[in-house]
Amino acid sequence: MACKAQPGDFVPVVDRRRCEGKGDCVDVCPYNVFEVRTIDAAEHQALPWLARVKLRVHGMQTAYTPGADSCLACGLCVAACPERAITLVETT
Repeated sequence: MACKAQPGDFVPVVDRRRCEGKGDCVDVCPYNVFEVRTIDAAEHQALPWLARVKLRVHGMQTAYTPGADSCLACGLCVAACPERAITLVETT
């Protein structure tokens, strides 16, 4: 798949209410945009009750995007996410 966007034109956004931290995004991303780690306490507390329970069931793991500035919007992460928790958002 050809990635046509310039770095920074799009950023992947993870919906914490849906993400189960399975790491498919980490596995498929050729630009090392993602990491899976324990959700930050403040973010966890801000979620609706059911989403907090779901995260506990899945080990409090969620995807983060520390390399978002390297994203070329190829969409592999969106396609790979079984929870449909990732969207690409245009920044420009």
